[in-house]
Amino acid sequence: MGYVAVTGGQEAIEQADKLSKYYRTSEITSLLDPQMIEKQMRLLIDRIMGEGGMYAPEYAAIALKQAEGDPLEATFLLRAYRSTLPRHFYSHAVDTSSMRVIRRISASFKDIPGGQMLGPTNDYTHRLLQFSLRHENEEALQQFAADYGLVDEEEQEQITFPKIVDLLREQGLVASTKEDEEVVPYDITRQKLTFPASRSARLQTLARGETGAMTSLAYSSMRGFGVIHPTVGELRVGYTEVTIPYPFDENDEDGIYLGEVMMTEVESINSFAGNEDDDDLQFAIGYGLTLGQNEVKGIAMSILDRSLETSGEQVSQDEEYVLTHIDSVESYGFVSHLKLPHYITFQSKLDRIRQAQQKQSGKGAEEYAETT
Repeated sequence: MGYVAVTGGQEAIEQADKLSKYYRTSEITSLLDPQMIEKQMRLLIDRIMGEGGMYAPEYAAIALKQAEGDPLEATFLLRAYRSTLPRHFYSHAVDTSSMRVIRRISASFKDIPGGQMLGPTNDYTHRLLQFSLRHENEEALQQFAADYGLVDEEEQEQITFPKIVDLLREQGLVASTKEDEEVVPYDITRQKLTFPASRSARLQTLARGETGAMTSLAYSSMRGFGVIHPTVGELRVGYTEVTIPYPFDENDEDGIYLGEVMMTEVESINSFAGNEDDDDLQFAIGYGLTLGQNEVKGIAMSILDRSLETSGEQVSQDEEYVLTHIDSVESYGFVSHLKLPHYITFQSKLDRIRQAQQKQSGKGAEEYAETT
């Protein structure tokens, strides 16, 4: 593409940036603290961290403030910053079976070991606009938090549950995937995504895919433009420990504990793998894992994971189409770039149309040259 500089140069760009800041701050009554965004818009922060591929709530809040609430721009900022950071270690694969759970449900089974745990969710309440939020009182909220009283830290550490799919797997009811064996995972942050992609590459791309795009594609599959319409075997939200190998002993399985991150994990149970006449008929599992509490994306990811394991001509089964179009930075950047000057390419198209029109009207070459 042929680009030319924006008319006005550096000064015009600087003034445009200042004007943007003026529009953001000119009518404020109080400053919006990034900590307020982080604590009171936690689901949006979780979404930005997941799509940005970086677990940093404070930085996600700063990015959201800088982007004036635009989640796509905030994701772009966070991922751009992440790309500048050095990587010192690779962590061990997290063990989600020991997740410190705050929410855990199953849509496939009514009774599950440990019971259903609804946790923090609005799924079971009416979607009615709460006008009372206009008059929230800080002292009243602090009192509510004190009175509500969650379990203490020691008790909470013991809230772990066995995974439902593991119980089905022990009974031989779940089909294994092609990459269940131990392999070195593909690193999409260091290697270019190529097709066909390994399952680890697909899962990484899905894990930081744009929530809306993934939901749309998953919805298309469920509506009949695909072959996947699962039930949720288990959805769990909680905190998972992160460890890195001990620097002087890579065989040390315990490693060094860095902390814990909140994650949403979804294992969806899909239609059978194999023919119904086979003796080894089993369920196929779709898998979703994302940073923070982002349940719709986790479910959509599990649908697309399973969909990409099937062969067919539907959009949700097309690996290149799905993995390329769900990336928010890729899609946002490419669509947004149309705002940049395209003077040269457009002038070329304009000349071709004028030339075609002149030829159609029967004008001679000299007359055409004079008019252009």
